Amino acid sequence: MHKITSLANLILLLAACHNCLGQDLKDNSIRPYAKNPRYWQYNGKPVMLLGGSKTDHIFLLDDLKTHLDEIHSVGANYVRNTMSQREGKDLKPHKLLPDGKFDLDKWNGEYWKRFENMLTWTAEREIFVQIEVWDRFDYSTTYWKTSPWNPGNNVNYTYEQTGFAREYPKHSGQDLQPFFHSIKGMPRYSSKLDRIRMYQEAFVAKMLSYSLDYGHVLYCMDNETSTPAQWGQYWIEFIKAKAGEKGVTVCTTDMFDDAFMAEKAEHTPLIFNDPEHYMFADISQVNSRNYDQTHWDALQWLLRQVNKHPRPSNHTKIYGSGYYSFGTGGPEDGVERFWRNILGGSAAARFHRPDAGNGLNDFAKPSIEAARILEGLIKFWDITPQMDLLSDRESNEAYLAARPGESYALYFTNGGSVGLDLSGATGSFDVTWISVSMGITTQTSQVGRYRLMNKTIKGGGVVKLSAPYKGGWVAAIVKK
Repeated sequence: MHKITSLANLILLLAACHNCLGQDLKDNSIRPYAKNPRYWQYNGKPVMLLGGSKTDHIFLLDDLKTHLDEIHSVGANYVRNTMSQREGKDLKPHKLLPDGKFDLDKWNGEYWKRFENMLTWTAEREIFVQIEVWDRFDYSTTYWKTSPWNPGNNVNYTYEQTGFAREYPKHSGQDLQPFFHSIKGMPRYSSKLDRIRMYQEAFVAKMLSYSLDYGHVLYCMDNETSTPAQWGQYWIEFIKAKAGEKGVTVCTTDMFDDAFMAEKAEHTPLIFNDPEHYMFADISQVNSRNYDQTHWDALQWLLRQVNKHPRPSNHTKIYGSGYYSFGTGGPEDGVERFWRNILGGSAAARFHRPDAGNGLNDFAKPSIEAARILEGLIKFWDITPQMDLLSDRESNEAYLAARPGESYALYFTNGGSVGLDLSGATGSFDVTWISVSMGITTQTSQVGRYRLMNKTIKGGGVVKLSAPYKGGWVAAIVKK
């Protein structure tokens, strides 16, 4: 970590680390950025997390190393890793016995070897891993029929001993699975579930026996949960305690399903005033059902609430493909959501896996490359949304984040022209146009029938800026 040069710097550093466990100044794990805790830092330096991958349970890929190289090659550094329970019998976490049943007291070495390899290989490439400990979809409908946790599939307990049903056919969002109520005081808790909690704790402890050796890991308890918060908070405290025993820093959160509802959400507001449990926010669900200007407005409302206690806000899932009825939209919607998220003030943005997201397809790759070009000119942690500086703007036409008087990042969703208020700025500014669809800067003064604006503009008034052509464009406007 950077050298401490004054008492003031020390105070700033300790304040930034307050929301993440561990105060060892030699611990360079990922944590909120000391100078701007709405973003991340690693090894003492700020870092923007951008990602896309072809699957969510990335550690179980047969070609993981090759895919990580592909991710790294486009400037991506952020993956989602669900601790999946839905794979075939050979890739479950527990040992499969010759009779076809599982023994929850023993582990499947292949599952955990792949997990450790993923941690090692992502660390080598500085690709940050957001683990999701529990995914509610793994324990209902068809996945329950093959689950090691199902009493009919293991040698450790029976249906009568646990109170589990043979089937949970309804959507997991209805929270009918008592697996997620094994904590005393929860609505579906019974003392029979104490046995299940013992095995749950063993599973999480096994995971931590690998992951706590690495500083590039974030911990999210659930995937779009609608279970009472007591469940996730139990596992947050469990993970923090294990990390404390090891003397390392961890950052934890939970992902609530109703973030897309913004101010109408019932569960997501729990994170706003509880920075001790929810050390960062994952508001991924705002990226479903919401489109265009409505998406931006919902995102800004959520970020304002989270930043009452400034913390990073992540999007480990950006929907946008597949045209699903729950609100993914198409691939272009995924691209727009990605850019609104990163210019809106989020600390991490990742395209959701196909086919509900762009994954690492030809929409995702150039967007990530374009974002890295922009970052080379303007640091995301130095700018904030400044939409009031735009004029003659149609809904969803353009979005602006800036450090007024110094730098402006202007995103056009599909061509267009707006006025940028530089009346409070002095001097001249360089303008660099970046193609979102190609991930490159323009090399010519004219594209199609549109002439590029001058590469240098002057402050002191309102300047009209027009995108070079249709499609997505970002202008990096930086003071000379």
